[in-house]
Amino acid sequence: MPVPFITVEGPIGVGKTSLTKALADQNKFQLLKEIVDENPFLNKFYENIEEWSFQTEMFFLCNRYKQLSDIQKKFISNREPVVADYHIFKNLIFAKRTLPETEYAKYEAIYKILTADMPTPNMVIYLHASLDTLMKRIQQRGREFEKMITPEYMEQLAADYHEFIERFEREHPEIPVLRFNGDEIDFVQNEGDLKLILDKVDDTLQKGSLMI
Repeated sequence: MPVPFITVEGPIGVGKTSLTKALADQNKFQLLKEIVDENPFLNKFYENIEEWSFQTEMFFLCNRYKQLSDIQKKFISNREPVVADYHIFKNLIFAKRTLPETEYAKYEAIYKILTADMPTPNMVIYLHASLDTLMKRIQQRGREFEKMITPEYMEQLAADYHEFIERFEREHPEIPVLRFNGDEIDFVQNEGDLKLILDKVDDTLQKGSLMI
């Protein structure tokens, strides 16, 4: 049976890492967390997106490539399930929005080369929420570099995510996408909401005949 490789996606502040940790604890899965704070260009990026976007995006791409390569070698190939708090397609979401056309063409070419043989998730969890909810959660967690994020940037980012998820579902109908609205459920504060998500994930794993 296929080994579960679950990715949790959604815009900044929607709760990806919190849910990923809960899923890993519940199912005893290996946990893959994206590198964010370690990016040396991130503060400069939010101060001047045009100037620092290419360096920022290339750092994320190279680090995520290394993480996924390690996950493939150490866990998936050894039949150990994994849950990640990102899908590497998010790189194209951010790069498409921040890079000028000529730089994006170069970036996309590198992306396709690096991701050609990357492990593909067999389940995607998509978290989304209103702009007010996203901005409130960003403020609550208090990351210094995120204080520079504007509502306009977040609104566009949320729209970009929605567009990419719609496209992903069309291009990969064999991969289930579970959607959860952060305005309606709060799995961090409400154990009942968390159980709802965990039960849905377990049910989808079983229906997909994945190894659990």
